[in-house]
Amino acid sequence: MTQLKPTQDRSNDELDRLAQLAEDVIRRARAAGASQAEVAASIDTGLNVNVRLGEVETVEHTRDRGFGLTVYFGQRKGSASTADLNADSIQATLEQACAIARYTEEDPASGLADASRMATEFPDLDLWHPWRIETDQAIALGKQIEDAGRAHAGITNSDGASVQMGESLAVYANSHGFLGRERGTRHSLSVALIAGDDDGMQRDYWYDSVRSADDFMSPQALGDKAAQRTLARMGARSLSTRQAPVLFTPDVARGLIGHLIGAVSGGALYRRASFLLDHAGKQVMPSWMNIVERPFLMRGQGSGAFDAEGVATRDSSLIESGVLARYVLGSYSARKLGLQSTGNAGGIHNMIVEPGQDDFAALLKRMGTGLVVTEVMGQGVSTVTGDYSRGAAGFWVENGQIVYPVEEITIAANLRDMYANIVAVGSDVDHRSHLLTGSILLEQMTIAGE
Repeated sequence: MTQLKPTQDRSNDELDRLAQLAEDVIRRARAAGASQAEVAASIDTGLNVNVRLGEVETVEHTRDRGFGLTVYFGQRKGSASTADLNADSIQATLEQACAIARYTEEDPASGLADASRMATEFPDLDLWHPWRIETDQAIALGKQIEDAGRAHAGITNSDGASVQMGESLAVYANSHGFLGRERGTRHSLSVALIAGDDDGMQRDYWYDSVRSADDFMSPQALGDKAAQRTLARMGARSLSTRQAPVLFTPDVARGLIGHLIGAVSGGALYRRASFLLDHAGKQVMPSWMNIVERPFLMRGQGSGAFDAEGVATRDSSLIESGVLARYVLGSYSARKLGLQSTGNAGGIHNMIVEPGQDDFAALLKRMGTGLVVTEVMGQGVSTVTGDYSRGAAGFWVENGQIVYPVEEITIAANLRDMYANIVAVGSDVDHRSHLLTGSILLEQMTIAGE
């Protein structure tokens, strides 16, 4: 991938300035009467280029700053934020946070995470890989990707290609004396294509997301993949209503596991708005299934040594032999539930569904006859009841072979049954996210169509 000669990296200097600012504001908050205080400060820079049909559509350079302060007066909390890091804005933000805290109700669960849980080790997880690409090079790369896709016979139009470069610097500090610094890069390429004939049109896309531009798939491969996916949808039809096995491709299966994480996360639990309430220690998936959080993956999309409250992250099972081993909690939700933080304030850190031995072709054979789902639409998922009903598109499979594309169908079941009746997880793991899974084969769902 195109790289320019290195320019001086000032990221550590920027982090030093953010750290000094954070520590200074915490001292001032304590002087103003706050019993506890925490600061999150960040600088995000990026380049986003979009091209369509060989022409430049947009070029956007970004440099966004953020500063958020939370103060606690006993168990009364006040938060304020600003995007301006000059002294006057920071002082106004401090005064606003303190004023809010003085007038809010006490909340017994509020406060910093426990001091004993703060991270003390900060390994280099290989997350910082600046991509020194100039605007004209990004435009040329976008055109190259789009041209690769448009060269396929049957591709008649394009929704455009995108090239994105991003760098993020962040500091979190609190009045326990904790100071955590993070720097990370995230870059992406994408293209969306359209195929059409007398019988209709279809659209599909593909993308790649990496920490280092050296890890991108080639522009040719990306364009080819998007074109192949788009052309494969031509001639799609609906299905009659039926019950059948369903195979979710990895990018769609990721959402299925995301619903699980949502249902076992603190906010849903302490509000008693989850179908998995009181399920810790109970069987929720087949006994061969394991899901593990791995915060220290090198170049991982969700890697980090501490969470949004400074709590040390650690390798930890979520699902162990099909049993829900724990919930997903920050300190506030943990206190509301009478439990301990799991180091998940701000989200998860590389949740990995343990892959099986079967690749995608082997999963098709194992399914025999059924539906492959490559896209889901709509918001028909209830974390409260577990009811799942979404629009879908994909392919009908017979005798382990894809026979034709399908669209305009709805797939429905209850998540509790879907999780319990997972047949297999594929070896085709998608690494483009902090939630890593292969394809997931379900025993049966209701398919509603014609």
